[in-house]
Order: sequence, then structure tokens, then C-alpha cells
Amino acid sequence: MRKKLVGAMLAITMVVGALVGCGANSNEGGNKENTQAKARTLDEIKKDGTIKIGVFSDKNPFGYIDSNGKIQGYDVYFANRIGKDLLGSEDAIEFVYVEAASRVEYLQSGKVDVILANFTVTEDRKKQVDFALPYMKVALGIVSPDKAPITDVDQLKDKKLIVVKGTTAETYFSEQYLDITLVKFDEYQEASDALLDGRGDAFATDNTEALAWSAKNEGFSTTIESIGNVDTIAPAVQKGNTELLNWLNDEIKSLAKEQFFHKDFEETLLPVYGDTITPENLVVEGGVVEK
Repeated sequence: MRKKLVGAMLAITMVVGALVGCGANSNEGGNKENTQAKARTLDEIKKDGTIKIGVFSDKNPFGYIDSNGKIQGYDVYFANRIGKDLLGSEDAIEFVYVEAASRVEYLQSGKVDVILANFTVTEDRKKQVDFALPYMKVALGIVSPDKAPITDVDQLKDKKLIVVKGTTAETYFSEQYLDITLVKFDEYQEASDALLDGRGDAFATDNTEALAWSAKNEGFSTTIESIGNVDTIAPAVQKGNTELLNWLNDEIKSLAKEQFFHKDFEETLLPVYGDTITPENLVVEGGVVEK
């Protein structure tokens, strides 16, 4: 009887152990699949009738929620055209709100098909995602209070500079200016609130964003309008999603015939910038960057 009891207990232990082992392997595999999910192909997107596009919801005037609760902005204007040309309707877009630091992960995990969130092209990002042709160019700018203007980067030594995580501003100042203390936030709204509250001496971001922000906030100015390299902004897809990438490139080339991005500028950016920026300093048509 004792031998039978011991044998039964051993059998139960082995079964439980096997089940636990399978469960652990299953969860690990599931996590891996969640972070490295295969992107939907162009045909799959067409068959589904919906395209998932990642945009900002707090970066006026590029991607933001207006007073009526509707998503608007320069990137969104382009996204709407993609929905219309690819699937026949703007309603075919499922907008997914992203943060700067989550843009790569959202592509790699298959949460979105395309990122149109003011995504600056860098060599490091090229290793992680595939960029289409550019539709905008940009440098970095610095916003500071009029009562304590920062007109030279050297003035930021031993002071606090606000940046958003996962942006070119964070990368640039982390690498080039080790004596500047960076105060980092996940979202643009958090960063702008921090500047308003005096939790930092200045705010570094894309110069287009800096100029737009300072124009709307009395008592602040874009005291450094251009620093670092002039970079480009482009749509991005999951690495290896070649058919969707090619479609986006063809779309950008085709839109040049109607000067689409100049129209985009007039509709979404001109009301904000006025004559502070000319379209030629920002807009890229047909994926060709004019020197």
C-alpha cells in the first residue's frame, strides 16, 4: 500500500511539474510574440479595411486633440490622405496615440501599421524600423522664459533642461552636453507643464514644436531657433514590411504633383506659425530634400 501511495504521489508531482514547465514556456513565448509580432502585410490591411496609424495626441500642431475631441495636425492630415488613397475613406483609419519613447515598440509589437508621429530619421532608429521617404525637415530649438532667456547653450551649464524621453533632443544633449542636467518626461504635455511651473530653465524640442509652443504661451520665446543637425521626418513601418513601405514611398512621390504637403502646411501650420516659418524651411515634397 505504501509503495502504491508513494508511486501515485510521484506521478502527480511529475504531472504538476510538467504543467508548470509548459505554462512557463508558454508565457515566455507569448511575451516574445507580443514584443516581436509580425506586421500586417499590405494585402492584409486591405482585406481588413482598416489601417492602424500611430500619432501624437499632445503635440500641437502636428498631432493633438482639439476642443471638439477630434484628432488634428500636420501628421494627421497626411494620415487621413493615406486612409483615403489606400482604403477609400478617412474612416478606415484607426488612430493609436503614442508617446515619443513608445514609437519603435509599437511598430515592433504590431500595435500599429505605420507611425506618423513627428518621427525624426536617425541612424540608430534605422536599425530598428524602416523609414519611408521624408515629408518634413527639422532641427532642434530651445524655449525659455522671457525673464530669464537662454540665448546660448553654454548658459545651460549647471542648469536644468527639460526634454521628452525618446526624442532627438534627449539623445543630442545627452551625448553633446554632459554638464547640462536633463529633466526628462514621458509626454510633451508633461514637459510643457514643467516649463510653465518653473521646474526647468528651458525646454528643448524640435524647433517647429518650440516655435509653435512659444507662440501660444505668453512670457516665453524660442530663444534658440536652430541647434544640431537639420534632420528629416518620415513615416515608419516595422522592419521588413517592404510592400507597405513601397506603397508609402509611391504615395509620397505621387502627392508631389499636387504640392500636397504645402497644402497640409497651409491648413495646419500656417494658422499657428504665421510668417515665422516659410514652407520651404519645413516642407518636403516628393521625398526630395532641397538644400
